[in-house]
Amino acid sequence: MKKILKIVGVILLIFIAILVAVPFILESKIDTIVQNYADENLDADLSFDDVSLSLISSFPKAEVNVENLKITNRAPFKDEVLATAKALSFEMPIGELFKGADEPLVVNEIIADELLLTLKTNKNGTTNYDIVKQDHDVSTVSTSEKKSSGFSFDIQNYELNNSAFTYIDEGSNTSFYATEVNHHGNGIFSGEKSELDTKTEARISMSIDSTKYLSNNSIKLEALIGLDLEQNKYTFKDNKGFINALPLEFEGFVQLVEEGQQIDITFKNPESSFKDFLAVIPETYAKNIENVNTTGNFTVTGLIKGLVSEETIPTLDINMRSDNASFKYPDLPKSVSNIMINASVKNTTGKVDDTYIDLNQLDFKIDEDVFKSEAHIKNLTGNMLVNANLDGVLNLANITKAYPIELENQLSGILKGKLNTSFDMDAIETNAYQRIKNNGSVSISDFIFSSEDIVNPIQINKADLTFTTGTVNLNSFDAQTGKSDFSATGTINNLLGFLLSDKKLQGNFNVTSNTFAISDFMVEDDSATEASNKTTSSSESLKIPDFLDCTITANAKTVIYDNLNLKNVKGQLFIKDQNANLSNMTTDLFNGQLGLSGNVNTKEVKPKFDMQLAMQQFDISQSFKDLEMLRALAPIAKVVQGKLNSTINVSGLLDENFSPDLSTISGTALAELLTSNIDVSKSPLLSGLDSKLDFVDFNQLQKDIKTKLSFENGKVNVQPFTLKYKDIPIEVSGSHSFTNTMNYNAVLQVPAKYLGGDVNRLIGQINDAEVNQISIPVTANIGGTFSSPSISTDLTSGVSNLTEQLVEIQKQKVIGKGKDKINDLLGNVLGGNNTKTDSTNVKTDSTKKDPKEAIKEGVGNVLGGILNGKKKKNDKKPQDSTKNN
Repeated sequence: MKKILKIVGVILLIFIAILVAVPFILESKIDTIVQNYADENLDADLSFDDVSLSLISSFPKAEVNVENLKITNRAPFKDEVLATAKALSFEMPIGELFKGADEPLVVNEIIADELLLTLKTNKNGTTNYDIVKQDHDVSTVSTSEKKSSGFSFDIQNYELNNSAFTYIDEGSNTSFYATEVNHHGNGIFSGEKSELDTKTEARISMSIDSTKYLSNNSIKLEALIGLDLEQNKYTFKDNKGFINALPLEFEGFVQLVEEGQQIDITFKNPESSFKDFLAVIPETYAKNIENVNTTGNFTVTGLIKGLVSEETIPTLDINMRSDNASFKYPDLPKSVSNIMINASVKNTTGKVDDTYIDLNQLDFKIDEDVFKSEAHIKNLTGNMLVNANLDGVLNLANITKAYPIELENQLSGILKGKLNTSFDMDAIETNAYQRIKNNGSVSISDFIFSSEDIVNPIQINKADLTFTTGTVNLNSFDAQTGKSDFSATGTINNLLGFLLSDKKLQGNFNVTSNTFAISDFMVEDDSATEASNKTTSSSESLKIPDFLDCTITANAKTVIYDNLNLKNVKGQLFIKDQNANLSNMTTDLFNGQLGLSGNVNTKEVKPKFDMQLAMQQFDISQSFKDLEMLRALAPIAKVVQGKLNSTINVSGLLDENFSPDLSTISGTALAELLTSNIDVSKSPLLSGLDSKLDFVDFNQLQKDIKTKLSFENGKVNVQPFTLKYKDIPIEVSGSHSFTNTMNYNAVLQVPAKYLGGDVNRLIGQINDAEVNQISIPVTANIGGTFSSPSISTDLTSGVSNLTEQLVEIQKQKVIGKGKDKINDLLGNVLGGNNTKTDSTNVKTDSTKKDPKEAIKEGVGNVLGGILNGKKKKNDKKPQDSTKNN
């Protein structure tokens, strides 16, 4: 007995050794078979990482595993992946492994893990899944034993685990997605007639022409399918499925015919409870319906019958009914009652364009509010036709009290409406208002609206709209948001286009306001903050809402813009594509009036503007204090008191506060300053000039000043302009930067009488009328900054030159030269001083001689003893008596 057991043990070990060893010998054979099968039968590229064979885990059968399989399309879908599978396993009798290379292997089981299949039809009608070579068309192979040079299938079991399918038809703009697919079936495929027992779970989404009909809906299906492989007919015998949690029973068949698929299927919900209706709603929105109290019935019946082909679809007769139903969630205070539903989807011709939806009745009651509606939709896949009626009252706050929907912002307000609308979608897309027929009215009160397109929630106290063909009349609108309040009337041209598609809100509005803060209506570029109802961030540039395409005639008592309070604002705004054109805008500001026209564009990353400003009777000190741009254009004006008239053309970029970015602005300006007082002590520049030119009292400068300037790249260029101090004309020109560095020249035409007593005595001794009109140009070169200027003048050299000329005139007169000679000398004097100024600017001029001393030296050196008049030691040059007049 021991000997027998020993022999059995040895034989068993040998058998196990063979089972272990055989895979290593046969794996290369299977690898070759798989690759040859693909090369001979597929017009696509097949690749995989590894093929392994196991005899132990599946004994008495053999198991072949293929890892990371991939099928890649060739032209016209070159390099697009048709299918991938993390793992494929095939089970077959062990004897199949010992067949010749030219004999097919019989496969009993197929299991696919993480199979991803993408089926596509392009606009030309070409499919990416037609990859079987014409010479090996499977339709020519016997259905009882589908043979090839590699495999035949006698499948008893198959599985798909955690897989996904995608179907895209570019021609009809149809897409279908099935994810989280788990499916398995048991049966015999090789017989002419057999049964297949299947179980399926998946999530599906489907859209046709951008309309979503299914969105991540959960489906479950347990189906016993009769297989008639000879007739290519698959009959549903005992079946129960679920769409979300809605149970459905169905029966019928699908048969493959030469033209397509012949379908004859009926279905219904077996329980007829209103809870089934709630089950249709995706679980994310319906929440837990197990404990919901419901009354009334809900029935779904359907018939799908006909041919699916390139030109036809089956006829449809799908109906949903509910009579006097109700539901109440146990954790919510309100119930929904008196629910009446009568809806159907029908197609009687088999033509896809003839499919239509009738919502003959959808009524319900929440608390004491009754809402009734009906709608009819035709031509679903073409130019959709819609006819709808709405009638009722709805307290929006009760929606979340009766149904567990999660809203980003709590709804509130009372909606009342009685409205009939009839339109086609093409009319909405093309703004063909004559085909949009509306009749009725809608009102809302105490409504709070939040959106990504606005900064703060808008509280609509009251709004009343009347609907007519093509337009909606806004009879009244009273609202507030942030600091702002506003009322409006007007017309809206495409309200349905705005609500039902991506069209802009078009209209004309008259808006009045007591307080209107610009920042309350400007959207910022970033996403919402979590801490408040605001849907914007404080870190990005403000934006004009993109959905607006309208004209606004505005009249506001106060408009708050940055740090400015504009009073009595009137004008028009034309808003489109995040661009606002301002026309004939006027406002009271700085005790004067401002007129402005131009545009602001916020479409780019940084908003830009191009404006024309007209300022009249502005208070100079106040305007230059509050307007940074004015301070940059004329920093010295802050020490001036009076009025400003100006026109400014300016363009540039706006910063995150919607204020001009001074480093980017450019333009021109014409300014008139009507000064009443100049405070020299507050200006280091004027104080410096006052100390250099002691014959000018800068507090007494000309009161009215006009000048032109241009600015670009942070630099202001001032065209030459002339102002006066008494009878001294002063021409000023030059430039400064927005950082206040200066490069200016001031040329003063100074009469000789301001240059001291010695010059005046010389003129008196000459005793000539023309000599009495002598003046010299004195140039002040101004650099540095407005707060720390550097000033130099050529006054000393000018006086010295004048003295020499006057002495020469007196000399010629004494020695008896002719009148012509004197006139020549006078011409030189009257021609001005051309002496160049030292180009080196310094803050002090201590190295230059006092003009009075220069005169004395000139008289002493040149006249000598000719004039016979010696100066007294204590004689002092008289100061200009006019300075203090």
